[in-house]
Amino acid sequence: MSKIVVAGSDPDGLGAALAGRGGDVSYAEGTANRPALEDAGIADADLLVVTDAGLATSIAVAKDINPELRVVVYTRDSVPEFIKGQAGHIVDPELLDPETVAEELL
Repeated sequence: MSKIVVAGSDPDGLGAALAGRGGDVSYAEGTANRPALEDAGIADADLLVVTDAGLATSIAVAKDINPELRVVVYTRDSVPEFIKGQAGHIVDPELLDPETVAEELL
């Protein structure tokens, strides 16, 4: 089973779709800072899903804690340039629904 941490409010329900496919999903609260990521279990996670481009810095923090972490950004907003090299996938919910993304990730 994949351990997944979601950062952001997840308005499109990707976390629920991942849980529905057997993922062990937890949520980093608030701004997804280091303590919130650690509380959500980022050290043992396989995947970080960021659903709010405003939380992009959480990616660098999460990768510092867990360098092997896969990262998916799932948002309609544009992401900062520095994230593009750290995220494995950047997906617009307008193009792929949560169920399709969950199927591909798991």
